[in-house]
Amino acid sequence: MPPQHHQLLSIQDFPALALAGALIILVIAREVINKRRRDYLLPPGPPAKWFWQNPFPTSQIPKVLAELTNQYGPVFSLRQGNKVTVVIGRVQPTIDILEKEGGSTLSRPERVAARDLVSRRMRLILEPAGERFRIMRRAMHAPLIPKAAASYAPIQTEAAKIYIKNLLEQPDDHQHWASLFSASVVLKVTYGKTAPASFDDPDVKRILRSVINFANSMKPGAWAVDRMPVLRHIPWFTTKLDSWHQEEFGLFKEQMNGTKDAMKRGDDGPSFVRNLLEKRQEGITEDVIAYLAGSMYGAGTDTTSIAMSNTIMAAALYPEAQERMIEEIDLVLGDRAPSFVDMGTLPQLDAFTQEATRWRPVIPLGFPHRATTDIIWKGYRIPADATIVGNHWAISRDPEVYPDPERFNPQRWLDEKGSLKPSNEFRYWSFGFGRRVCPGQHLAGRSLFITLAMVFWCFRVSEDKSQPIDSDGFDDKMIAHAFKFKVKFEPRRSLEEIRAAIKV
Repeated sequence: MPPQHHQLLSIQDFPALALAGALIILVIAREVINKRRRDYLLPPGPPAKWFWQNPFPTSQIPKVLAELTNQYGPVFSLRQGNKVTVVIGRVQPTIDILEKEGGSTLSRPERVAARDLVSRRMRLILEPAGERFRIMRRAMHAPLIPKAAASYAPIQTEAAKIYIKNLLEQPDDHQHWASLFSASVVLKVTYGKTAPASFDDPDVKRILRSVINFANSMKPGAWAVDRMPVLRHIPWFTTKLDSWHQEEFGLFKEQMNGTKDAMKRGDDGPSFVRNLLEKRQEGITEDVIAYLAGSMYGAGTDTTSIAMSNTIMAAALYPEAQERMIEEIDLVLGDRAPSFVDMGTLPQLDAFTQEATRWRPVIPLGFPHRATTDIIWKGYRIPADATIVGNHWAISRDPEVYPDPERFNPQRWLDEKGSLKPSNEFRYWSFGFGRRVCPGQHLAGRSLFITLAMVFWCFRVSEDKSQPIDSDGFDDKMIAHAFKFKVKFEPRRSLEEIRAAIKV
């Protein structure tokens, strides 16, 4: 019998086989993914727009989207060409999508106007997920963790006393004084600079102007370059955005360099910028430090002062709720002025503040997220690369979680024993969603506590009936400012007692 010859594969055949195998796997995987996509529909929503059309309403965006939530459901989609925006308007899908799927919704969508042109990719809040984001977030969080935030108590206490003094002398300008308080605290914490004596301080004006410019650059659908990025290469389409960058970058560098000069002279104090410069991490340039500090100052000043003013508005409009808070303050503190040692002992105050931020959200729409993988929710598919918007205005009015949502009711935040409900059981996302939560939340929370505790220890706030408050009187910006409103601050103690308590 003749010998049999077996044909063996040569080593040269293996690359071809590996390539063929890989191609087969890719084809199968693609078919599985495509089948999965065919099996799940996008969330419902209005008809799609052409790619050059703006899928968003042009004004009162959060409220119009809230109406669409009522029409299409808790999660709906807006389509513009092949781009998909998914809007969340209720609490449970917020938890399901932005919290439980936090790893897949951590990123940010491309924003040519705000991120590329105004911020030149140096703003943490707009940075997409990745190593650069992790480095920037680590640098930002270290000086703002709860222990670090507690170290700023003397700065906040001094500024709160000045705030009360200003309310005594010029109560009609209470919104102005709230802004000055916030500016003073954040300027000192960020740069180690002495607090401005007046809101007319040139640095304060310039920084607040940069906040307004940035908020305008973020308005959905307002910029053609966001819909057609190729337009960024045509100069006259970007002139205004480029000028906003030059203005804010020059300001941020100038402020940072002031801290550097003080460090060289040895007459600086502790500050956020000093911490970043001394403990600079790899990948963090001085330009990025300037932006981290500048954006922290701008955002912290605006949002905290608005939350303060909104709480004052609520106190004037809802005297019964205010009275419960005042009774608790008198019971716990008596004639002793509030201090940070009282945090956690005034649940009525905490509940009132929480309800005020739900009732009138500081940022009604919220910053957009981007899905990095397909997410399946209740039989619907949120596709990878979709923009996801948590609509604070609609979420804060979820009737399943906040019954009678238009009613101002601080008691909803308290359990049957009168204690604040744990945040894992009942909350509102004042500081953002998932892993994108605001790093300055602890500092902001402490500022709100000390100022409002002192306000209601010193005063009873009431509406001036000759000038009724318009509780819907807010501008149509990303950060919602109340129009000027008048209230009465009626001292609850002798002026001598108040002045002794606020002596700096």
